Amino acid sequence: MQQLTFISPGKLEWRDVPAPGLVAASDALVRPVAVTTCDLDGPTIRGETPLAHMGEFPFGHEFIADVVEVGDHVVHVRPGQRVAVSFQICCGTCDRCSAGLSGSCRAVPPRSMFGFPVPIGGVWGGALSDLVRVPFADNMLVSLPHGVAAATVASVSDNLPDGWRTVGPHLQAQPGAEVLIVGGMANSIGLYAAAIACALGARRVDYLDTDKRRLELAEKMGARPVEGPPPDRAGDYAITVDASANAAGLACALRSVAPGGVCTSVGIYYEPLTAIPLLDMYGRGVRFFTGRANARADMPKVLELVRSGRIKPDLVTTEVLEWGEARDALLEPSMKPVFVRDV
Repeated sequence: MQQLTFISPGKLEWRDVPAPGLVAASDALVRPVAVTTCDLDGPTIRGETPLAHMGEFPFGHEFIADVVEVGDHVVHVRPGQRVAVSFQICCGTCDRCSAGLSGSCRAVPPRSMFGFPVPIGGVWGGALSDLVRVPFADNMLVSLPHGVAAATVASVSDNLPDGWRTVGPHLQAQPGAEVLIVGGMANSIGLYAAAIACALGARRVDYLDTDKRRLELAEKMGARPVEGPPPDRAGDYAITVDASANAAGLACALRSVAPGGVCTSVGIYYEPLTAIPLLDMYGRGVRFFTGRANARADMPKVLELVRSGRIKPDLVTTEVLEWGEARDALLEPSMKPVFVRDV
């Protein structure tokens, strides 16, 4: 079968590799039909993350697929069914999965995911492949709601739930709260967070960024665009989001939390930071969340928002391209391309 493989920074190749087969009775084989990029993919391709220097690996981890074959113990999915695939490998039955911590499943090595190099949880295959083996299929595969196009929700594997977790639970706890999103390197996640916050009834959603295109998209989603670099403090917000992956952006998001409020950072910081305003946070009683999303736990909530028409994630999509164009297109800067076949 064909598999798009990351070779080294700036180099991707379509390769002929052995097709996967069922290994366990709880496995399924799926054929990806719509794949999009994670916000981490572009920097990795450009050699800007440690992932780019860990060797070759199958590429892609945000995807919608058709089920081709299932093991004897699979009961909730069937061949021919169109499904969203969790990017994190998770059993669904261990104590962590049962508690919603699907990104920390005990049944597999830590940080096991599709589309990442061997040191990050092992190799499980990549989304830009003709076939992918999905373990724990009954848990990891979520049926696509009727009427929802695969290309629209290709990011429900990862970045859409990542946006949800920054605002969804907190707006449920505090309906109508005001939200600040500091945009930046986590391109799509910040925009998805803005869309979800507006859909869930936030009284005000401010989106701070220097990128004009992202500011325009945030406004289309109902947020108030605020252009410029992050100030030391942007105001008082019950909920703030750091999607900047920038020390100044993180500090702004933390200083802008109202007393007792919450800040979630989806940025990945590879070096120690000295600019975290701990004293200011202490004085305000700030709750700070960082870390990977627990994608599988939140996928159904996001799909329901899309099905009901309350969010339109395809507004963030920069282009929809044919499957065979993926290699060349990924080497060009683009925020959120989607690659489709037979759709």
